This record gives sequence, C-alpha cells and structure tokens, in this order.
Amino acid sequence: MAEQKKIATRDSFGRALVELGRQHKEIVVMDADLAGATRSGMFKKEFPDRFFDCGIAEGNMMSAAAGLSSMGLVPFVSTFAMFAAGRAFEQVRNGIGYPHLNVKICATHAGISVGADGATHQCCEDFALMRSIPGMTVLCPSDDVEARKLLAAAYELEGPVYLRFGRLGVPVFHDENAEITIGKGEILREGSDVALIATGILVPEAVKAAEKLAAAGIEARVINMATIKPLDEECVRQAAKDCGAILTVEEHNIIGGLGEAVCATVAETCPVPVCRIGVRDCFGHSAAAEELLAEHGLTAESIAAKAQQFVARKG
Repeated sequence: MAEQKKIATRDSFGRALVELGRQHKEIVVMDADLAGATRSGMFKKEFPDRFFDCGIAEGNMMSAAAGLSSMGLVPFVSTFAMFAAGRAFEQVRNGIGYPHLNVKICATHAGISVGADGATHQCCEDFALMRSIPGMTVLCPSDDVEARKLLAAAYELEGPVYLRFGRLGVPVFHDENAEITIGKGEILREGSDVALIATGILVPEAVKAAEKLAAAGIEARVINMATIKPLDEECVRQAAKDCGAILTVEEHNIIGGLGEAVCATVAETCPVPVCRIGVRDCFGHSAAAEELLAEHGLTAESIAAKAQQFVARKG
C-alpha cells in the first residue's frame, strides 16, 4: 500500500457533501454552529437556502432533522461526534432510530486524534452508542476515497446512518476506482497466521504492522472493516477459520466497538482467540494526536508487537 498525501476525512466529507447536493435537490444540511470545523460550511457556501445552522442545540437539531425527513427531504446532520452521539442520543434514538427515518448523521472530530481538545471532546464511545440503536447503520471510513464513496452510499441507503469522520490527516491509499460497499469487509493483504481487522484512521497502521510482521516471518491478513454495523460476519468467520487468531484495531473504547462486534460473531460461530486493540476503558487528555495514538498503543509498532505475542501464544 503506497502512502500518498494525507487528507482528513472531515475534509473529504465536506467536498463530497457539495457534490451530492449538486446531484440531489432533496438533500438539506444541518449543523450546530460548527460548520467551519465540520466542513459542512462548504455546502452552505454553495447552497445557502438548503443549509440550516441550528446553533448549539444538538438535540433540537436531530428532532428538526426527523421532521424534515418526514417531509421527503434527506437531512445530512453534522456536528462533533461527542455531541451527535453523546449529547443528542435520546433524540437520535427516539426521533430518528425508532421511526427508522432517512437521516444521515455525519460526526466529525471523533476519537483521541482530536488531540488538544482534550477528554471532553475525544469521543471514544460513539460506536457503542450508535450500534445499540436498532436499524442504525454505523460507518467509519479510513481515507479520503472511502469517505466520499461511503457518503454517497449512505445517501442511497434508506434509513438512519451514522458516519464517523476524523480531524487528523490520514494517507490516501484507495484508488478512485475502488469498490466500496456498505456491509462488506475489504481484504487489503492476505495472510494465514493472524488477522488484523481495523477501521478508520488505524487501517494504514494495521497494514504497516503487517509489513513489520512479514519481516519477522508472520503473515497477517489485513481487513478494512469500514462498516461497524451491520458487520460483515462472513468475512470475520472466514478470517477466524483461516488464521486461528484475530486482532481488532480501532480508535474507540475496546468496550462496545468493533472489537466486541467481532468477538460476538467469533464466539457464536467460530471460536478463536481475539485481542482487542483500542482505548482501554479510559479517558484521553490534551496532547498532540500522534502522541495520544502512541500512548494508547495505536501505532504500527505497537500493533505488530502485540500481534507477535498473540501468535506466539496461539502456537
């Protein structure tokens, strides 16, 4: 996987939103006084009559989005993940999830890579919250190309969707012709000794970790799992059968996220050892994004080291 320029997926979101707006007149965009940071301001600039700044009132914004959806419009609602998944959870659950409305929740600034904003804004619980809502699709793109394609796919999907976008610039490794499908895991590297199932900005780190493992004689299968829910259970089962051990890698609390989704599938269908790599049930703190990722073991070096230990235990 050749590393190219780095782009934050929030920037990808902003550009893709404008393109979707040009194609589909029924799309409206709502933001909670953060249009500059979330990049929804790009849509506002081109389509001011279809953009609504709801102020710092995220719960009201979700309820208003539900109302617009019931009129046949397709609201794309944008704010920070902490506010979209956390502060407005009740309105998302009861107003959007329960009636299964066609609202797309676009959450930026997720995970510890928010950096200096500190623990209050480093949302590492959003997967857990959104996965718990019946019928909610949960997506976490890994780079610019995947972010733009998943946003377009979310528009085509009828029903509520939660998309997580990041603040930190990440390598663009997908080709423009890549086939990105909601609900399908993407095998980036084949291997039979261990499977690394990663999501979001940590996918490139998982690939780098696999390269380090190969140098040590360990062949790792790398799977990009951009859809947290519905999980590609067949892809997970096949990885369990072929590799006999799985490591999940996510910028999220190990409780309630990708790791637990994988564990549930494996435990029910093909039991093998699983190691969850993520934020280990703690809050973050204010620091540079790269420092925080290293502190929490979310780097290629740490992933490779844990994988080596895991494979040794498997043997």
